[in-house]
Amino acid sequence: MSTFDVRIGINPLSWMNDDLPSLGGETPLSVALTEGKQIGYEGFELGNKFPREPQALKTLLAGYDLALVSGWYSGRLAERSAEDEIAAVGPHLDLLAKNGATVMVYGEVSDSIQGSPRPLYQRPRFFSDDRWNEYATRLNTFAEYTLSRGVRVAYHHHMGAYVETPADVDRLMSLTNDAVGLLFDAGHITFAGGDPLTVLNKHIARVCHVHCKDVRPEITKLARNRNWSFLEAVINGAFTVPGDGAVDFPSIIARLKQHGYRGWLVVEAEQDPVIATSYAYAEKGYKTLRALVDQNLQEAA
Repeated sequence: MSTFDVRIGINPLSWMNDDLPSLGGETPLSVALTEGKQIGYEGFELGNKFPREPQALKTLLAGYDLALVSGWYSGRLAERSAEDEIAAVGPHLDLLAKNGATVMVYGEVSDSIQGSPRPLYQRPRFFSDDRWNEYATRLNTFAEYTLSRGVRVAYHHHMGAYVETPADVDRLMSLTNDAVGLLFDAGHITFAGGDPLTVLNKHIARVCHVHCKDVRPEITKLARNRNWSFLEAVINGAFTVPGDGAVDFPSIIARLKQHGYRGWLVVEAEQDPVIATSYAYAEKGYKTLRALVDQNLQEAA
């Protein structure tokens, strides 16, 4: 069995939101980096306030002694060729590769409703085998290319997108090869109606990145019943940090340890920082994961 080797990072969403820039829009990036480092995080994922030039990013993070974890990429393989996507990803891939990130968060945004005021049931779907197969072929080609640069695609199943539910994840994983890694997001898969541990058990061999997002079930139930959009669900508190919701993170971390997962655990919880105070919630998420990781490392020793 391989070694359980994890680092705990965070996405700047706790301080400032990319989908809803008005949430935390006034907060300087320096505040997020300073507080994140102070709490104990080893690295950050990218957000909309980070420099996009490789050396500038390297200099910035070095000033806080933080690593670059990864960065979201808005992919459009559902509507364009692998060759066009490879051309489009160039600067982002360069940014990640030159700053030591080994995974890229791939989010499919073609026809996605995650940022629009439409109810979640209106999300896009692949309705034919041909569409699924075409998409998987493009994704394989794209992922093989990024891997040749040392960065593995970490495919993000996401509310409001083509790949949202456990069945969607099953289909995608069955049609793609190992170049396509899976980003396991405990919060999104729970919101999508899945059991996170069941999904993790099924696809753990493909998991190359983990987003540790918790869920408030009473809010996600309202979101479904009232036909909220994804952003309405976020504003109303559907997501939170580990230890503040209903997701069984002790079992998830224990399963990752058993498998020998090597990579990042990323606290990522879209919330309104006016309601969910950035530092307090970022610290709660860190302490929850730190305690679970340390416990599992001690048991392994």
